[in-house]
Amino acid sequence: MISALLVLAAVYLIAGNQFADRLRSLFAKCEMPAVDAKSVAAVVLLVAAAVAYAPRMDTAPPAPAPAPPDGFSLRGRFVGPTASQDAATLGALCDELANVLDYDFAQAEPRIRTGAAIEDLRLAAREARLRGVSLGARQPSARDAVKTFLDLVAGTSGGPLTPEQQAAWVSAFRTVGRAANDAAR
Repeated sequence: MISALLVLAAVYLIAGNQFADRLRSLFAKCEMPAVDAKSVAAVVLLVAAAVAYAPRMDTAPPAPAPAPPDGFSLRGRFVGPTASQDAATLGALCDELANVLDYDFAQAEPRIRTGAAIEDLRLAAREARLRGVSLGARQPSARDAVKTFLDLVAGTSGGPLTPEQQAAWVSAFRTVGRAANDAAR
Protein backbone atom coordinates (compact mmCIF):
# COMPACT_ATOMS: atom_id res chain seq x y z
CA MET A 1 0.00 0.00 0.00
CA ILE A 2 2.72 2.43 0.99
CA SER A 3 4.63 1.59 -2.17
CA ALA A 4 1.62 2.42 -4.33
CA LEU A 5 1.19 5.79 -2.64
CA LEU A 6 4.86 6.63 -3.02
CA VAL A 7 4.72 5.69 -6.69
CA LEU A 8 1.70 7.93 -7.15
CA ALA A 9 3.55 10.78 -5.46
CA ALA A 10 6.55 10.22 -7.71
CA VAL A 11 4.34 10.17 -10.83
CA TYR A 12 2.73 13.38 -9.69
CA LEU A 13 6.08 15.04 -9.18
CA ILE A 14 7.27 13.86 -12.60
CA ALA A 15 4.04 14.60 -14.51
CA GLY A 16 3.66 17.90 -12.70
CA ASN A 17 1.08 20.27 -14.16
CA GLN A 18 -0.47 17.73 -16.57
CA PHE A 19 -1.62 15.63 -13.63
CA ALA A 20 -2.87 18.67 -11.74
CA ASP A 21 -4.77 19.92 -14.80
CA ARG A 22 -6.52 16.57 -15.18
CA LEU A 23 -7.43 16.54 -11.50
CA ARG A 24 -8.79 20.09 -11.78
CA SER A 25 -10.92 19.12 -14.77
CA LEU A 26 -12.28 16.14 -12.83
CA PHE A 27 -13.04 18.29 -9.82
CA ALA A 28 -14.61 20.97 -12.02
CA LYS A 29 -17.16 18.45 -13.29
CA CYS A 30 -17.99 17.45 -9.70
CA GLU A 31 -18.22 21.03 -8.54
CA MET A 32 -15.55 20.48 -5.93
CA PRO A 33 -13.43 23.33 -4.59
CA ALA A 34 -10.18 24.01 -6.45
CA VAL A 35 -7.19 22.06 -5.24
CA ASP A 36 -3.63 23.12 -5.86
CA ALA A 37 -0.79 20.70 -6.60
CA LYS A 38 0.99 21.20 -3.27
CA SER A 39 -2.14 20.28 -1.32
CA VAL A 40 -2.58 17.03 -3.25
CA ALA A 41 1.08 16.10 -2.73
CA ALA A 42 0.83 16.91 0.97
CA VAL A 43 -2.28 14.76 1.40
CA VAL A 44 -0.67 11.85 -0.46
CA LEU A 45 2.45 12.02 1.70
CA LEU A 46 0.42 12.29 4.91
CA VAL A 47 -1.65 9.25 3.96
CA ALA A 48 1.53 7.35 3.10
CA ALA A 49 3.09 8.26 6.44
CA ALA A 50 -0.07 7.24 8.33
CA VAL A 51 -0.17 3.88 6.57
CA ALA A 52 3.54 3.29 7.19
CA TYR A 53 3.34 3.99 10.90
CA ALA A 54 -0.09 2.53 11.65
CA PRO A 55 0.06 -0.31 14.16
CA ARG A 56 -0.40 -3.75 12.66
CA MET A 57 -3.48 -5.45 14.04
CA ASP A 58 -2.96 -8.75 12.24
CA THR A 59 0.36 -9.70 13.83
CA ALA A 60 0.42 -11.64 17.07
CA PRO A 61 3.43 -11.59 19.37
CA PRO A 62 5.74 -14.55 18.75
CA ALA A 63 5.07 -17.56 20.92
CA PRO A 64 7.95 -18.50 23.21
CA ALA A 65 9.83 -21.63 22.28
CA PRO A 66 8.63 -24.66 24.20
CA ALA A 67 10.74 -25.77 27.12
CA PRO A 68 12.66 -28.98 26.62
CA PRO A 69 10.58 -31.94 27.78
CA ASP A 70 13.28 -33.28 30.08
CA GLY A 71 14.01 -29.95 31.74
CA PHE A 72 17.56 -29.63 30.38
CA SER A 73 18.09 -26.19 28.91
CA LEU A 74 21.01 -24.25 27.52
CA ARG A 75 19.16 -20.94 27.26
CA GLY A 76 21.33 -18.11 28.48
CA ARG A 77 24.45 -20.29 28.49
CA PHE A 78 25.75 -19.03 25.14
CA VAL A 79 27.06 -15.46 25.23
CA GLY A 80 28.89 -13.05 22.98
CA PRO A 81 28.74 -12.20 19.30
CA THR A 82 28.92 -15.86 18.19
CA ALA A 83 26.39 -17.16 20.74
CA SER A 84 23.62 -18.11 18.33
CA GLN A 85 26.01 -19.60 15.80
CA ASP A 86 27.83 -21.57 18.50
CA ALA A 87 24.54 -22.94 19.87
CA ALA A 88 23.37 -23.96 16.39
CA THR A 89 26.72 -25.63 15.69
CA LEU A 90 26.60 -27.58 18.94
CA GLY A 91 23.00 -28.57 18.20
CA ALA A 92 23.88 -29.87 14.74
CA LEU A 93 26.95 -31.69 16.05
CA CYS A 94 25.03 -33.42 18.84
CA ASP A 95 22.16 -34.35 16.51
CA GLU A 96 24.61 -35.93 14.11
CA LEU A 97 26.45 -37.78 16.89
CA ALA A 98 23.12 -39.20 18.08
CA ASN A 99 22.28 -40.31 14.53
CA VAL A 100 25.68 -41.96 14.04
CA LEU A 101 25.49 -43.77 17.37
CA ASP A 102 21.90 -44.85 16.74
CA TYR A 103 22.91 -46.29 13.36
CA ASP A 104 26.04 -47.99 14.67
CA PHE A 105 24.32 -49.55 17.68
CA ALA A 106 21.67 -51.05 15.35
CA GLN A 107 24.31 -52.98 13.39
CA ALA A 108 24.97 -56.68 14.02
CA GLU A 109 28.58 -55.82 14.88
CA PRO A 110 28.74 -52.23 16.16
CA ARG A 111 32.06 -50.45 15.72
CA ILE A 112 31.51 -48.32 18.81
CA ARG A 113 31.57 -50.67 21.77
CA THR A 114 33.02 -48.63 24.64
CA GLY A 115 32.59 -45.30 26.34
CA ALA A 116 36.14 -44.45 25.26
CA ALA A 117 35.14 -45.03 21.62
CA ILE A 118 32.25 -42.57 22.04
CA GLU A 119 34.68 -39.98 23.40
CA ASP A 120 37.03 -40.59 20.44
CA LEU A 121 34.11 -40.21 18.02
CA ARG A 122 32.99 -37.00 19.72
CA LEU A 123 36.49 -35.51 19.56
CA ALA A 124 37.00 -36.54 15.93
CA ALA A 125 33.62 -35.10 14.94
CA ARG A 126 34.31 -31.84 16.75
CA GLU A 127 37.76 -31.47 15.19
CA ALA A 128 36.45 -32.28 11.71
CA ARG A 129 33.47 -29.93 11.98
CA LEU A 130 35.13 -27.03 13.78
CA ARG A 131 38.64 -27.28 12.31
CA GLY A 132 40.30 -26.85 15.67
CA VAL A 133 38.00 -24.16 17.08
CA SER A 134 36.85 -24.94 20.61
CA LEU A 135 33.25 -24.01 21.36
CA GLY A 136 33.93 -24.95 24.98
CA ALA A 137 36.64 -22.29 25.23
CA ARG A 138 34.29 -19.66 23.76
CA GLN A 139 31.24 -20.84 25.70
CA PRO A 140 32.45 -22.17 29.08
CA SER A 141 29.02 -21.97 30.73
CA ALA A 142 27.46 -24.11 28.00
CA ARG A 143 30.43 -26.51 28.07
CA ASP A 144 30.11 -27.03 31.84
CA ALA A 145 26.33 -27.55 31.64
CA VAL A 146 26.68 -30.10 28.82
CA LYS A 147 29.46 -31.97 30.63
CA THR A 148 27.46 -32.17 33.84
CA PHE A 149 24.37 -33.37 31.94
CA LEU A 150 26.24 -36.00 29.91
CA ASP A 151 28.08 -37.30 32.99
CA LEU A 152 24.81 -37.55 34.89
CA VAL A 153 22.69 -39.11 32.13
CA ALA A 154 25.16 -41.20 30.14
CA GLY A 155 27.91 -41.79 32.68
CA THR A 156 31.67 -41.51 32.63
CA SER A 157 32.71 -45.11 32.11
CA GLY A 158 35.16 -45.73 29.30
CA GLY A 159 34.45 -49.46 29.38
CA PRO A 160 32.14 -51.70 27.36
CA LEU A 161 28.65 -50.38 26.72
CA THR A 162 25.48 -52.20 27.68
CA PRO A 163 22.36 -51.73 25.54
CA GLU A 164 21.00 -49.43 28.25
CA GLN A 165 24.14 -47.27 28.13
CA GLN A 166 23.96 -47.15 24.34
CA ALA A 167 20.38 -45.89 24.53
CA ALA A 168 21.38 -43.39 27.24
CA TRP A 169 24.13 -41.92 25.03
CA VAL A 170 21.84 -41.55 22.03
CA SER A 171 19.13 -39.95 24.16
CA ALA A 172 21.63 -37.65 25.89
CA PHE A 173 23.08 -36.37 22.62
CA ARG A 174 19.57 -35.81 21.22
CA THR A 175 18.61 -33.87 24.36
CA VAL A 176 21.72 -31.68 24.19
CA GLY A 177 21.09 -31.12 20.47
CA ARG A 178 17.49 -30.00 21.14
CA ALA A 179 18.57 -27.72 23.99
CA ALA A 180 21.34 -26.14 21.90
CA ASN A 181 19.02 -25.62 18.92
CA ASP A 182 16.47 -24.08 21.28
CA ALA A 183 19.16 -21.74 22.66
CA ALA A 184 20.13 -20.74 19.13
CA ARG A 185 16.67 -19.20 18.49
